[in-house]
Order: sequence, then C-alpha cells, then structure tokens
Amino acid sequence: MLEKTPADFWFDPACPWAWLTSRWMLEVEKVRPVEVRWHVMSLLVLNENRLDELPEWYSELVQQGHGAVRVCVAAEQQHGSEVLGPLYTALGTRTHNQRLGRGRDVIEAALEEVGLPASLADAADTDAYDSAVRASHKEGITLMGEDVGTPVIAVPGPDGEQIAFFGPVVTPSPKGEAAARLWDGTLMVASTPGFFELKRTRDRDPVFD
Repeated sequence: MLEKTPADFWFDPACPWAWLTSRWMLEVEKVRPVEVRWHVMSLLVLNENRLDELPEWYSELVQQGHGAVRVCVAAEQQHGSEVLGPLYTALGTRTHNQRLGRGRDVIEAALEEVGLPASLADAADTDAYDSAVRASHKEGITLMGEDVGTPVIAVPGPDGEQIAFFGPVVTPSPKGEAAARLWDGTLMVASTPGFFELKRTRDRDPVFD
C-alpha cells in the first residue's frame, strides 16, 4: 500500500478563499496519496496590529469569525485533532455555501452535526483558548512569514524539511484530475529553490458549489 504524504493545512473558518482551497484538498486526497492534517490559524491574530487599516467589511469578518476559531481549538483540545476536519466542513458549509452567518446558532448546529457537545460554543465568547489559538497560528505562520494569510499548507520536502506555501487561491475548487494537476504543479513550484510568488489579480468572487 502506497504511503500517504501528510499535508498540514492551517485555516481560519471565516475565510472564503481558504474554504475553497480546503475543498480542493479533499479532492486531492481522492486522486493523490495525500492525507490532510488540519490546524487552526487566526486572521484576527494575523491582523491584530492593523485592524484600523483594513477595509471595514474585512475587519468585521476577521473579528466576527474569531469565535469559530476559538471553538475549533476548544474542540481539538477536548476531543482530539481528528474532529477538526469534520467540524471545519460543518462550519464552512453553513457559513460559506448556505450563507447562514457566523452566530452561535450556526456554531451549535455544526457541533451537533459532527457529534460534539453544544457547550463547546461557549468557547467563542471567552479568551480561555486564546493562548492555544496563538500557538497553532504561530506554528503555521512561522513556516511562511507574516505577509501571507490563510490557508498555509506544508508538506515534507525531499531533504526532510517542510515545504510551506500560501494558497493556492482558486475558484471554483477544481475536481478530479484538475485537482490532481493543480496539486502536482503547486508542489513543483513550491519545491523550486528560491521560488517565492506567482500571482495575478483576482477578477471574480468566490464560487461555492
């Protein structure tokens, strides 16, 4: 049996682009020997020293979405890292695909769907897990640098060290062989010594299917 390559994926549940990338990664798992390991990062922590400089809509998004970040970390600490992927899917489907918002009712419904206690939603309104949020965030962002956002993906490199990259930012999420080609190409450029950036202006909004 072919050994699967671990792909560590750091996400903030509020980010629509990270959501699309995460759905692509689930497709990659189907077509390549890859196993995604989910981790939490925080757009609020990333931008905490420049909230006044952000567009109003984005500032509201990162602040309102921080409750779900806390809940994800609380769930991971109390029930293990294996709950993060299903919980992220349950939250993201409601937040992004169904556009139900980021309120407590959405969080509780997502928790119920994956068999977690609704009481975990209390974590959204307390700083009890903020140190753990920061630790998880730091683990991912240290691989990349402060000038990136979510998602961060890291895979083992040929020399044993992790190769980390931001993105890819794509819409809609590629499926099947298209997902495989994007994964292969992403790994190729990310593993090229001295490669830093490949970018073009976004000319469309996120497409959720």
